[in-house]
Amino acid sequence: MRPVRPSIGLVRRPVHITRRAGIIGGGALALSLAGAMRASDLTAGETGRVAAVTSGQTFTLDSGLRVKLAGIAAPRRAQSWGREAHEGLAGLLRGRRVRLSYGGDSRDRYDRALAQVHTLSADGSEDLWVQAELVRLGLARVYTWPDEYIDHAPLYRIETEARARDRGLWSDASYGVRDPEPNALAQHVDSLQLVEGIVTSTADVRGRAYLNFGADYRTDFTVAVAKKHRKRFTAYDPVSLEGARVRVRGWVELINGPMIWASHPARIEVLS
Repeated sequence: MRPVRPSIGLVRRPVHITRRAGIIGGGALALSLAGAMRASDLTAGETGRVAAVTSGQTFTLDSGLRVKLAGIAAPRRAQSWGREAHEGLAGLLRGRRVRLSYGGDSRDRYDRALAQVHTLSADGSEDLWVQAELVRLGLARVYTWPDEYIDHAPLYRIETEARARDRGLWSDASYGVRDPEPNALAQHVDSLQLVEGIVTSTADVRGRAYLNFGADYRTDFTVAVAKKHRKRFTAYDPVSLEGARVRVRGWVELINGPMIWASHPARIEVLS
């Protein structure tokens, strides 16, 4: 039986990486809402006009409400593609009326609204799903949190296409999908990464699930699912993934070998 890994604190520091020259030009094309997540599928929230865009993932309404886009992660301003993400969101939202919708926690610890966001046309109907458009342009990656309850499949399909076409940040090797080779992954500790590989073995240790990507868990890459989060995995049990090819996303820690905690089922894409 696999021993329990010790728990250590994770310091989430910005990753400083070289900027690739070039900015996405032209206006963003509206993404069709057909087959996508509509605000009507969620809990209706506030409506207002965007007064300021403060980053590639945050903005403020004219009411003063600060909003963070849920379900995605845009590069920070200090990171490669951070400026482009900020400018891209500003181009989509500046001066526009928007509707917020909630599929889980509605506020974060900074009292910002955590919302899916749709821009509104003159007649008040939805005309753009903002998260999906940022992902389509390659200005954000899909990233889920434990208390989000929406269908992320449409976002993953859009992200897969953007990655295949090298759009935006996907043209930058700093954002590439990583191999589970532990020495290489150890160079990316404290950063958000996508890692793809075959699960060589799994283990259940007092309710905590481990997915191992090598023969020696003391040094190889591992994905862990805490007991409190495992109950969210209703479509499958993580320990059933032995032999499967998966793509996992999360912050890389160094606990024995490199490790990612999967606190939400959508952080693990089962590819085969």
